[in-house]
Amino acid sequence: MSPQPPAPEGATQPACRLFPPVRVWITLASLTAATALVRHGWLELIAGQVVDQAVCNIITLILAFSGLVSLLIWFLRESDHSPRLKKGVASGLAAAVLIAVALLRIERVSGDLVPEFAFRWQASRDTMLPSAAAVAQATSQAGGTWVATPGDFPRFLGPNGNASLPDVAIRSDWQTNPPRLVWRRPIGAGWSGFATFGDHAVTLEQRGDDEAITCYSLQTGEPEWMVAVPTRHETVLGGVGPRSTPTIREGVVYATGATGWLHAIDGSTGTVRWRKDVLTDLGIDRAVHAAAVAWGRSGSPLVTDSLVIVPAGGPRQGAATAADGTAATDPTTAAFVSLAAYDRSTGERVWLAGTEQIAYSTPQLVSMAGREFVLTVNEAHVAAYEPATGKAVWQFPWPGHSNSDASCSQPHLLDGDRVFISKGYGVGAAVFAINHSETGWLIEPVWQQSNLLKTKFTNVAIRAGHAYGLSDGILECVRLTDGKRAWKRGRYGQGQVLLVGETLLVQAESGEVVAVPATPERPTELGRLDAIEGQTWNNLCLAGSLLLVRNAEEAACYELSVNRPVDKTESTPSAGSDE
Repeated sequence: MSPQPPAPEGATQPACRLFPPVRVWITLASLTAATALVRHGWLELIAGQVVDQAVCNIITLILAFSGLVSLLIWFLRESDHSPRLKKGVASGLAAAVLIAVALLRIERVSGDLVPEFAFRWQASRDTMLPSAAAVAQATSQAGGTWVATPGDFPRFLGPNGNASLPDVAIRSDWQTNPPRLVWRRPIGAGWSGFATFGDHAVTLEQRGDDEAITCYSLQTGEPEWMVAVPTRHETVLGGVGPRSTPTIREGVVYATGATGWLHAIDGSTGTVRWRKDVLTDLGIDRAVHAAAVAWGRSGSPLVTDSLVIVPAGGPRQGAATAADGTAATDPTTAAFVSLAAYDRSTGERVWLAGTEQIAYSTPQLVSMAGREFVLTVNEAHVAAYEPATGKAVWQFPWPGHSNSDASCSQPHLLDGDRVFISKGYGVGAAVFAINHSETGWLIEPVWQQSNLLKTKFTNVAIRAGHAYGLSDGILECVRLTDGKRAWKRGRYGQGQVLLVGETLLVQAESGEVVAVPATPERPTELGRLDAIEGQTWNNLCLAGSLLLVRNAEEAACYELSVNRPVDKTESTPSAGSDE
């Protein structure tokens, strides 16, 4: 090989490029600055309130990935490092990615889209529990008398369905008077809460390939009976298992599963009175429905004197269309049905209501303008129907899609026939006035704020004219008359809240339970309980003095110190009042 000719006189040798040039450092500095803007919430000033913590985490990941890619491109294409080193780094990175994909899977994702990984060969915890059949066989003789008590918590969000127990007062000085652990036990997967009746607590859970309704002893935590069907709901973002809470009325348990099963079970014996596959009954395309209602059917049953009312869904196979090609407006022939009512005694279908896809809320019975209505949140509207017939009465838009920016939070009826509603995904909270006249119903917004009470998949509790809830994971208090924020402090993640008298119990996403005074004055924590470990999206349940908590892996019961019932004659407004 001939030697290289000498460089011409006066020519300069190129600099050895072992370190990134200025332009790369400028790129990295810009990405770092953008990350700081995102992490400190300044991006909301540009993009608006749609930038919640989950979006911030996604953008942060994209920015960090962009910085690493920029540095890697410079290293491989422009740097003067040896080809051997470049090849080694590239091969090492590729091998690390392939090994990670081969060995790891996403076990679960937090409410802010932070993944938790597990090895692929590790079985899910619910599959390692005793099977539903084994539990059912072991408890086949464990019934027990079901007698109602004043402290019963018989349905989703409590006896009034509003996450409030206004007639109970608890001592929250947990430093000197800590809650006492009564029992703790492993439990199947799912985001269902507990409902109680007498000495019995019922919930839904996933055990392997079976979705189960399980009754536990409130005093010991031992299973009393279990009823299961062979079905399993599982998504990466939403997790495993059922997510609705049973409803108990007159000793009968009514429960809806994540894939459409509706049960009526005799509480004292665990015997199925009747069961219905709602999707099959309505002719709903199961695969398309699962994609459209991506996080699993979550609405709990509304049980009236004669009916069991549940969210319906769609699309229905062979649904009719109008002559001009538009969707049918008759629920009996429409592609989508909002609600279905079944006879409480026999399970026979009585009526269908609405022609819109379902969301994730629970229908509730309310009274306004001297009449009763079934109030519910559909995919993109809040709507009211007649309880006896299912006839649509009124509705107003509430934007959402059940496979993305879903509506999960319950509406609250306020004094003066006003409705409070909230959600995450940049929508926030609002109050609407519902007025009735001879010409019909007039619905007008009282206020709407996209930066308030961004309740992603939690609910609010209302006391003395203020709403309390987790707004994108931060506890917030908002005045209901005009939508003015009183305070916002304390990050608890995408958890849940339960108002007990004048004390707000916050179920943090991390498993702790925190007591905070429900006051528009800036509060401080009264007590904190390390209740359970792990991601917790389940609602709290307080039956008498017993606090039930659970998540997708374990359940526990704590005894709280209850002072006395709140005197209803006192001047303090009730939990449902906003005046």
